[in-house]
Amino acid sequence: MINNIGLGDGSQTVSLIILTVMLTSSAMGVVLLKNIVYAAFLLGATFISVAGLYLLLNADFVAAAQVLIYVGAVNILILFAIMLVNKRQDYQEVKYGALRSVVTGVVCLGLFGLLGVTVTSTNWAIAPAIAKLPSTMVVIGLHFFSDYLLPFELASILLLVSLIGAIVLARRELLPDMVKVGQVDEDSLELLEKPKEQLVASK
Repeated sequence: MINNIGLGDGSQTVSLIILTVMLTSSAMGVVLLKNIVYAAFLLGATFISVAGLYLLLNADFVAAAQVLIYVGAVNILILFAIMLVNKRQDYQEVKYGALRSVVTGVVCLGLFGLLGVTVTSTNWAIAPAIAKLPSTMVVIGLHFFSDYLLPFELASILLLVSLIGAIVLARRELLPDMVKVGQVDEDSLELLEKPKEQLVASK
């Protein structure tokens, strides 16, 4: 790894070990935990660990995009979806779940061994020095706020509209099971809000 981010060799090694442990443990938590909220939070920790690895590789734009898109958008939307739906359901055991877990573990160990052999047997070429180039973050930032300002702002408005639509859809009452196809009860589509008359009377 090229030391352009101001870290010594020892600091890079320690940072790599910490990020690797954090990435592995949080990814296993996402897969193994039965609580979906905890799994979603650990998914965010996984994304942050990957962003740290990108920083060690001097890929500053990819690390920033990882945090902004996956942590700040995808993971937050997953948490919004989980907490807005608020559907409590007991965990049901999957048929032949233990056998599936064993098969999954064997496949994962096989992939891990294959990747380990590939990493250790490949002759990685390390360049002694690289010419100092301007940061990609600076160049992309200048383009975002000059040439591509309008598409950038339109994308943020689109995300805001989708978030508002998700909140509105999540607050609607569920249609009753007895409603026939083609017949929709008007009361079932009302938002769960108290009428203004009740609010005034309560005061």
